[in-house]
Amino acid sequence: MVEPDHLVLATRDLDAGTAWLEERLGVALAAGGRHDRMGTHNRLLHLGENFYLELIAIDPQALPPGRPRWFGLDRQQALPADRPRLIHWVARSDDIQGDADACPEALGEILPMERGDYRWRITVPADGHLPGDGLVPTLIQWDVPFHPAARLPDAGCRLMKLEGFHPQPARIKAALASLGLGARLDIHSCAADEATQLVAYIRTERGLVEVD
Repeated sequence: MVEPDHLVLATRDLDAGTAWLEERLGVALAAGGRHDRMGTHNRLLHLGENFYLELIAIDPQALPPGRPRWFGLDRQQALPADRPRLIHWVARSDDIQGDADACPEALGEILPMERGDYRWRITVPADGHLPGDGLVPTLIQWDVPFHPAARLPDAGCRLMKLEGFHPQPARIKAALASLGLGARLDIHSCAADEATQLVAYIRTERGLVEVD
């Protein structure tokens, strides 16, 4: 079974991105940690049971990972200079190898990861690109009996809708259907010269906030 696990927002600078997102949502992000194997660090926001938002950036204090970073983070020029961007989402699997094999999009090799007492396996393309231009989720399988969302303070934010825009919507829909996620992301067509886009609508105490 595959279920949505978390949203991925990328930013050039974690502190600046945190300030922007906290102002937009009206809530504080929780401390995350460092991913030594990828040279990144993050902050987190609870969005419901077993679901959260991850704000991630290259860690300037980390050693170079010796390989392309995940989530296309080496392409800093593709990120806005003044704010984070919603670039991707991650889906939780209880059979990561089988689900990855069933997906028509190449999701990459399955790498073991750890941060603190968390242990997980995750699909990462060798060149670090985003599957389906960010619309087909990376797969993760948690190898511990607890989930990050359960340890995050509940600030009252919830994902209400997730939609994507792509010039080849049939391709994306086929990949999502293979994972049983066809109903979890609304896919719309866009022109070939328009950028692929992922948009989340998050309910906050201020009302519905669009994050893209």
